[in-house]
Amino acid sequence: MKTTKCRILLVFLLIVMKSVNAQDPSFSQFFSSPLNINPALTGNINADWRFISNLKDQWIGPASPYVTGTVSFDSKMMQNKIPNVAEGNYMGIGSMLMYDYAMNGVVKSTYGSLNLSYNLKLSETEYYTERLAIGFGAIYGHRSIDFNRVDFEEQFTGFGFNKNLPTGETALSNMKGYVSASAGLTYSATSEKSNFDLGVAAFHLNRPKQTFLKDDKQFLPVRKVVHANFETFINEQLVFNTNGVYQFQAQAKYFSVGCALGYYLGDESETLVTGGLWYWSKNALIPYFGLAYKDFQFGVSYDITTSKLNQAARKPNTWEISLILRGARKASGFIPCPWK
Repeated sequence: MKTTKCRILLVFLLIVMKSVNAQDPSFSQFFSSPLNINPALTGNINADWRFISNLKDQWIGPASPYVTGTVSFDSKMMQNKIPNVAEGNYMGIGSMLMYDYAMNGVVKSTYGSLNLSYNLKLSETEYYTERLAIGFGAIYGHRSIDFNRVDFEEQFTGFGFNKNLPTGETALSNMKGYVSASAGLTYSATSEKSNFDLGVAAFHLNRPKQTFLKDDKQFLPVRKVVHANFETFINEQLVFNTNGVYQFQAQAKYFSVGCALGYYLGDESETLVTGGLWYWSKNALIPYFGLAYKDFQFGVSYDITTSKLNQAARKPNTWEISLILRGARKASGFIPCPWK
């Protein structure tokens, strides 16, 4: 006899296996995870170095199907020290570690990346400075399924599941680790009171093999990204920011766009309170609250689900937090940009 519960679990597992092969993890606060958006953003910061940590718990309700987290660090190098190169050019170096757990940890994914960038000053006038950055990255990834925590219908005895019995799924196996390449470009224009960035990037350019089913035709598809952001001082205390991103990978594609308004408390401009709203296409509305004090920045967001998942008896909940710490920031010309 085969149970409905077992059938549902097996189907859900296969859906998860297919979905993790289709797309990389994404953050609602994409602007607070720049190394996951474009390797050319490495070192593109209003500081000498930057540390970022992100945590997303998605669709909390009957379960927590997805938990994603990152830790990243990037820094400027060789500022004004590269021989025979114009003043203001520099290199950037950064790395990121990411984990992604699905089905309460039954499906696990881990990633590590190393990025290098070169930031070139194109022109400088009394009104604004133009820059172009090119970045490259190498990513090591590994995904696995804990088959000991999964029951298959062939293991059902009528009185429960006997995991010593064969699963009947001889093709299932944990995949080997893979190495993939990424590259990107970013154009920036900055004045005393405003900043604009526009970039494009591509991940998994070499399309590494990745499958749980020993299928030689299964490859990790290229993830293509377009992003832009603009921020400006409205007055000495108000800062306006708007940004958006468009990503597509195989059949999975989405865009997210929104804006925020920041207010400096007091006259010393050390504490910035920010509130904003983003729209994730066919998925969610995302209210955001941020608090920055000197070089430390904290952000929290909540996804108001607009997809069919919102029709479930128990509404799904998705929370995300971000922590950013910058070091040795220059006081002059600082525009409070979430990307930088």
